Amino acid sequence: MGDLMHALPALTEAKQSIDNVSFDWVVDKAFASVPQWHPSVDKIITTDHRNWKKHLFSKASRSSFNRVKTEISNTQYDVVLDMQNNLKSAFLSYTCNQNVIGMDSKSSREYPAHWAYSSTVSVEKNQHAIDRQKKLLAFALGYETSKSRVDYGVDKRKFVKPNIDIPTNYTVLVQNASWTTKQWSIKNWQNLIGYLDRLKITMFFPSGNDEEFARASEIASVSNAAIALEPLPLDQIAYLIDHARYSVCSDTGLAHLSALVDTPSLTLYGPTNTKLIGTAGTSQRHIVGIEGDINNITVEEVIRKLPVY
Repeated sequence: MGDLMHALPALTEAKQSIDNVSFDWVVDKAFASVPQWHPSVDKIITTDHRNWKKHLFSKASRSSFNRVKTEISNTQYDVVLDMQNNLKSAFLSYTCNQNVIGMDSKSSREYPAHWAYSSTVSVEKNQHAIDRQKKLLAFALGYETSKSRVDYGVDKRKFVKPNIDIPTNYTVLVQNASWTTKQWSIKNWQNLIGYLDRLKITMFFPSGNDEEFARASEIASVSNAAIALEPLPLDQIAYLIDHARYSVCSDTGLAHLSALVDTPSLTLYGPTNTKLIGTAGTSQRHIVGIEGDINNITVEEVIRKLPVY
């Protein structure tokens, strides 16, 4: 999810440079909401990467893949880019009947993704992912990229208010993460709840699946003001984070969503290099655990750096 959000400022900059530019976006169906938020995206072509990976040789996976490949191949595009530059996206780039632009062997995220591209560009790896995406798109469309502030360019009117009671004063706490090395401990979250409880603030814990909901429920069990939310559509989570007073996040896609909507946020990191893929925006703060361990971050450190007291 974060990778998709990192691409949005590139689209915003392209629109500022080329008035009539528009994009079709190939995206996993689980995250199809993200490109829908940007007004320069015309059509969304959904894939089913997760099922393709699990059932690589099934008839349904082959049919689904061929549908996407045919749709891309049969469309008259001026430019086709692989913004991800990893092996999954490179495979689709290679099989579709288009001349695809991507990053070269020293720039692509996964080697040998560059073999799939008709032409390549060199983009230094020591830059933030947002800047790398902007440089790739600027190269492909022939304009100069800029060092302006990060502008995700989304239309917030496409967010959807969830059907839950939403108080005026609330925060969103994002405890879930795909890797255990990116998860702050349950005890730490519960101790943070104890502090926020005394401030009389409601705390929402979103989740993306049943396992995350179970963990959120355990964390929230220590206070009536802490509410674990069953999985919601991404459009609704975006609304919730956008209207929050602030958020505290583990290193996961919803942290980047807080940056996208410009909600004051504090994100907790373990092994991630924040200079390359940390949340980026005017209201973002980071804490990186000593020796790359997120659980070396204390509750006291978090309280001292909360975006709003």
